[in-house]
Amino acid sequence: MGWKTLDDMDLQGKRVLTRVDINVPMEDGQVTDATRIARIAPTVADIRAKGGSPVLLAHFGRPKGQPNPDMSLQPLVPALEDAFGCPVTFVERPSRDWIDAQPGDAVILVENTRFSPMEEANDPQMAQFLATLGDVYCNDAFSAAHRAHASTTGVAHLLPSCAGRLMQAELQALEAALSNPKRPVGAVVGGAKVSTKLDLLENLVKKIDVLVIGGGMANTFLAAQGADMGASLQEADLHDTARDILAAAETAGCTVILPTDGRVAREFAAGATHEVIALSGETRLGADQMVLDAGDASAAAIAEAFGTLKTLIWNGPLGAFEIAPFDTATVAAAKAAAALTTSGDLITVAGGGDTVAALNQAGVAEEFTYISTAGGAFLEWMEGKELPGVAALTQG
Repeated sequence: MGWKTLDDMDLQGKRVLTRVDINVPMEDGQVTDATRIARIAPTVADIRAKGGSPVLLAHFGRPKGQPNPDMSLQPLVPALEDAFGCPVTFVERPSRDWIDAQPGDAVILVENTRFSPMEEANDPQMAQFLATLGDVYCNDAFSAAHRAHASTTGVAHLLPSCAGRLMQAELQALEAALSNPKRPVGAVVGGAKVSTKLDLLENLVKKIDVLVIGGGMANTFLAAQGADMGASLQEADLHDTARDILAAAETAGCTVILPTDGRVAREFAAGATHEVIALSGETRLGADQMVLDAGDASAAAIAEAFGTLKTLIWNGPLGAFEIAPFDTATVAAAKAAAALTTSGDLITVAGGGDTVAALNQAGVAEEFTYISTAGGAFLEWMEGKELPGVAALTQG
């Protein structure tokens, strides 16, 4: 761990420039899901408890470097005050003199950083300006750590820097899952397309013991082994790549688990007529048939594999979980992983938007060891890529 936490910093009387992720869903000017706000509350509370004043930096939406009233952070103030239990002062154009005129324990919210084109360009001039607004920099936005922006990396090089509580929790969970895991370690990688997770698969097979492949991407692997997948979603141009990944896994001693049966239907609709059929390289589906979920035997085999592991990473569903009954395998496997977690036999770390939605649907999200709310950053970490926002915190 080359980065500091709030525990390592003297914050008494300091203005603490704090990068957060409050890019929350809004409707009619109201926050409809305050999860991300709730998750930064411990950092704000700890900064204030240590005698500091948080100066919050955040983006909202994609304003493309231009001020946009529809993407102002000001409407978030009531939700922030509810979560923090204290007043939050919004400022559109801050200066250090203005900040220093505020109470010593004030929570200050600065307008959307992406209203300036210099933010996403990581312009040194903007980083230097931001650095004048605080004495210490705290990054609590792991979800933005894969972006080299002025407020995530540039300013970190100019002030004493540390990770906030959410960033700390994310990094510790991911390091425990992949950098130094309790073995055997396995992963579930699902979703629609192999093409979006090539780097992830290629990195994982070198580092883990068991890889479960599900969702539409499993169809591509089955087709690469000779199956005719009918109308199933699959990527014909990636058959060679799929075979290469399987060969790399074999060389590395990583066991790959593909579905041995699946729920097949002729339409993607709730309650669609379907059947469970065996799947292999010999499968020949009709031109109008498509696999929309792993079958019961596959789900049972996956649950059995979980029982051999000490650590499990989960990214992506095993089928088209949005519509029943094609959520069956995802829900069954998720419940199996949750039960092993609850009994203390398995460490489970999950991340990615669809993954979180699927685990919530299965009713087991609270039982997993850690669930990351960071989509792109979580995926890039699992791919083995250096995250600029994390690297910036590891400076001497």
